[in-house]
Amino acid sequence: MTFKEKYLAGEVEFEAIDDYIEEWNNSSTDLTLAKFLGLDGEEEDVWIEESDEALQELLDSKK
Repeated sequence: MTFKEKYLAGEVEFEAIDDYIEEWNNSSTDLTLAKFLGLDGEEEDVWIEESDEALQELLDSKK
């Protein structure tokens, strides 16, 4: 499961995103970071253009 799937299911706290980023950095995957995390284009844009907090709010609105 991706970070997003686990977060929306309540299986991980938002702060776990850092662990997923570290895992991606240490992997040999061809996936972009956003795809690895399970983020769609809107979520990726909010995260990059605004902040972690804005992404968390957006994901929380989808719970």
